[in-house]
Amino acid sequence: MRRLFVIFVALVATLTAANLKLYFKDGSYQLVREYKVEGDHLKYYSVERSDWEEIPAELADLKRTDAEAGSRQASLDKKSKQVTDEEEAAKAEREEIRRIPRDPGVYMLENDQLRIFKLADAAVKNNKGRQILKSVTPIPIVAGKSTLEIQGEHSTNILTDTRPEFFLQLSLEDSFGIVKLSSQKGVRIVERISVLPVVNEPVEERDIVPTFTKQLTDSGLYRIWPQEALEKGEYAVIEYTEGKVDGRIWDFRIQ
Repeated sequence: MRRLFVIFVALVATLTAANLKLYFKDGSYQLVREYKVEGDHLKYYSVERSDWEEIPAELADLKRTDAEAGSRQASLDKKSKQVTDEEEAAKAEREEIRRIPRDPGVYMLENDQLRIFKLADAAVKNNKGRQILKSVTPIPIVAGKSTLEIQGEHSTNILTDTRPEFFLQLSLEDSFGIVKLSSQKGVRIVERISVLPVVNEPVEERDIVPTFTKQLTDSGLYRIWPQEALEKGEYAVIEYTEGKVDGRIWDFRIQ
């Protein structure tokens, strides 16, 4: 369908470019296919009458005619280039999509090589200790303050691009984003959790990074990247269900 649209646009541009306004010195004009000056006469092919006509050359305003035709052609060339660039970008994106596994997870293309990020081991820590977060199954949270954390003060996934682009294949139809992590002794904090004592509902606080996202497939493949350059530090791509403390975390470090 996209290819047919491109062909249609190109055809319209070609047909439109074939016609031009031949201006006369009295301010009027004729829509013509082409014209040529022969001595002191000018011949032109009239689009309206589908035939050649001839007038004295001194009646035509060729300076205005040529100026407008040049400007119009430049505009058509620009539009044609935009269509071509969009088609090439769409083709490149389709090639990228074919290279991304359909298994849930986070991926990146670096120097034309696929990089697969490992799911981080996460745990919820409260005043009763640490409880491992397993797969996508939420764990019971006790009233009070807790933190969702991953081991180590620094990620082993080092990136030098301050605006990295990730491919995220969702495991569920969940929320997702990029968060900035805070390092403490031996761990990195992904989010802070407050559990309301009466209703026993968790409130999760994250340091969300503003991002752009684009859905690439109906099966839940997304491209996600930060709106602004990231400062040096610890970050993670996360997938989560709000209010269930079930985050899936893929950590990285900007260095």
